Formats: sequence, C-alpha cells, structure tokens
Amino acid sequence: MTARFPEPSTDAPLVVFDFDHTLYDGDSGSHLFKWLIERNWWRRVLALLIAPVAGPMVAWLPTRRSGISAFVWVGTLFLSKARLHRTRDFNAVIDQYVVLHAAGIRTRLLPVALDVLHRHREAGDRVVVATGAPPELARAIMAFVAHEDVPVIGTVVGPKFGAIGVVRHCHSHMKMTMLRDAGYTQPVASAYTDSSADLPLLQAAQCPVVVNPKASSVAMFRRVLPAGTPILNWGCPGRSGDPA
Repeated sequence: MTARFPEPSTDAPLVVFDFDHTLYDGDSGSHLFKWLIERNWWRRVLALLIAPVAGPMVAWLPTRRSGISAFVWVGTLFLSKARLHRTRDFNAVIDQYVVLHAAGIRTRLLPVALDVLHRHREAGDRVVVATGAPPELARAIMAFVAHEDVPVIGTVVGPKFGAIGVVRHCHSHMKMTMLRDAGYTQPVASAYTDSSADLPLLQAAQCPVVVNPKASSVAMFRRVLPAGTPILNWGCPGRSGDPA
C-alpha cells in the first residue's frame, strides 16, 4: 500500500530526484530496451548492425538522443498494428516488463535513496522525479515496486518510421525546460543526481547533492559546484562518493 504523506502546498520546497544511478542502481531504460530487443532474433541482429554507429552517438551528449532513439526504434518495431495508439501500447509493454521483472527491479532500488525521498515527502516538500528514461518506466517502478506515487517527468516518445522513437529527451538543459513546462516553475530547493549531464539541474538547486557519481566526474563536480556540496554514495556498487 502507498504510504500517506502530507499534500504539498503550492509554495512547498521543490525537490528533484534523478532516477537512474540515484534511486535505481543502473540504467533502467537500457534494461528495458535490452529486454525488448532480445525478444526476437531479428531484433538482436538489427541492433548489432546499428551498434557501430548508434553506440558512439549515445556516448556523446550532442547526439545522445538520436543514438538512444535508434535502439528504441529497434526494440519497438512492429510493436503494434494500431498506429494511432502505439505510444499507449508501448506504455502497456513497459508495465508488463515491470510486472515480469519486479523481483529483480526491487533489488536495484536503493534503500538509502528511498529513505531520503520519504523524509522529503514527510516534510511536505514537492517531490518530483526527472529522468532520461521513459516516464511510464520510472512511474511504474515507483508505483508497483516501491509503492511511491510521486510525479515523474521523463523522455517523451512517439511514433517514428513504424515504431517508437525519442521525441524529447529529458536530459541536460532539456530536463530543466521540461520541468518548467510541466509547471514546476519555483526555484529548485534540492536536487539529487549522479550525472554530469545534470549540471544545469544541480547548478539551479539551492542545495545540490551529487549521489553515486562516476569516479571520473568527482573532480569536475568539486570544481564547478559550491564548496561543501555533498558527494555521496547511496549504496551503488562501482560508483564513487562518501558513504551515506
């Protein structure tokens, strides 16, 4: 059952959590699309064929949306014959994935992170998850596995060349734009993320907190964020940060 928390007031402090490597140990979108691609042998072959081009695109920020979109397209090609309802069908497949993998997903949710999220909700803060994953994925995981009913802002997908592609990637500066477009216009009180791509979010926050960063990013975070910014590890193996 979902825990009961105070209803945030319109002027409550805004608290933004990233999802992957922040609340969830790993890249939830990659796990979903790996499952989608591995359903059919021809999807696996097609993914291997595009990987030499799309893989490096994912690794480079300016082309990341296009690279991710290519793998999303492979995973959702011929997903449904109902063209006008394909995004809805895609969300239904996401829900199916979460139900089928609930036990494994539960082990990836980070207890320390969920405790911090709970404390903010208990304090009456306005908590939102902003993620590069499809919003239905994070929403389903939070609701079905973690029993949390927090709002989610995520990457928008839509019909593309007979499948699904990325329309608007909730990433870097676009994450801030999408938060504002969704009505979260007040100053960000606290922000939690692992990603250097989320610097716009961290720099906008009155209290930025870096969690589970890559070791190679720690020096950069210390250089560009205010002195004393916490850099913590919430139990994410292979990532850096001071023990929580």
